[in-house]
Amino acid sequence: MGRMEIWINPACSKCRSALSLLDAEGADYTVRRYLEDVPSEDEIREVLQRLGLEPWDITRTQEATAKELGLKEWPRDAGARDKWIAALAQHPKLIQRPIITADDGTAVVARTEEAVRDALSR
Repeated sequence: MGRMEIWINPACSKCRSALSLLDAEGADYTVRRYLEDVPSEDEIREVLQRLGLEPWDITRTQEATAKELGLKEWPRDAGARDKWIAALAQHPKLIQRPIITADDGTAVVARTEEAVRDALSR
């Protein structure tokens, strides 16, 4: 198993659970506090490609910022993709977490123990 990077918000209980599980399994990982070390649009594009998801799939639409931006009304199509990615880069709080990227080029949104184990098994 190679090295992983996990994007976390330390205040998020699911992030803390994921870290506990990684530690319990002796995983080799680096932590990225993405609210402080904000991902660029290109990094978000790369993670989306690894996840096989669209930007709206990893957007926390319940966040206050999402409501202010009116994200729920934004189109979810190829033409709007860049607008969504720009919003995630400008407002990293909107990014679903935690996201684990593995060095085999894959990634998972690790909100459950199963998803964390999925990342560990790659």
